[in-house]
Amino acid sequence: MKIIGHCGARGLAPENTLVGLEKGLKHQVDELEFDLRVTKDQIVILNHNSFITSPNGKQYKINRYSFKELRSYKPDLATFSEVLDSVGNKVPLYIEVKPKEPIEPIVKIIQEYMKKGKLTNFYLASKSQKTLLGLNKKLPKVPKIVIEPWSGVRAHIRARQLNAKILSMNQLWLWSGFIISVKRGGYILYAYTLNDPIKAAKWQKYGLSGVITDYPDRFEKK
Repeated sequence: MKIIGHCGARGLAPENTLVGLEKGLKHQVDELEFDLRVTKDQIVILNHNSFITSPNGKQYKINRYSFKELRSYKPDLATFSEVLDSVGNKVPLYIEVKPKEPIEPIVKIIQEYMKKGKLTNFYLASKSQKTLLGLNKKLPKVPKIVIEPWSGVRAHIRARQLNAKILSMNQLWLWSGFIISVKRGGYILYAYTLNDPIKAAKWQKYGLSGVITDYPDRFEKK
């Protein structure tokens, strides 16, 4: 079973930062997951929410501000390019593109780093089918991950549209029978966000293939 660091190692270090990604690597994750957003000046950055929160608690919408402005409010804000230069091909990357984000700047960076050989083992994921279909059109050979919050039926429909083999589903809705059926259907199933090694080990017996966790240290190979 793969251990995937959620936003690097969200429970151990600031999420979606270079420090957080390195923390995930320190705890021997099999893959690193992080989120992409695009600024007003078309810089691709790592951030979960559609806004940046400054130290004084004020929120700034990412698509309304330049990268320079946003970094002044959040000094550890990382760009996609910085992450690829830092992490490179150390482990496979699970790259989540947030819904409604413009995909062109993201595709441009991916193509650039693939050409340079600095990005060779990665997946593109999204909760948005529109986003995944757009990415699939531009980058058809890159494996896609269907992120589905609650519906197994919808997950399978989306996967067939994309010819995707990996489903990433909210662990709150998973149960043994469903995990078995997904495996029998020929799909790879990841569970998010799962921080309980005992539950993960139990589900692994039914066919769970990966765990997206805030605490990779709990799963660290001794």
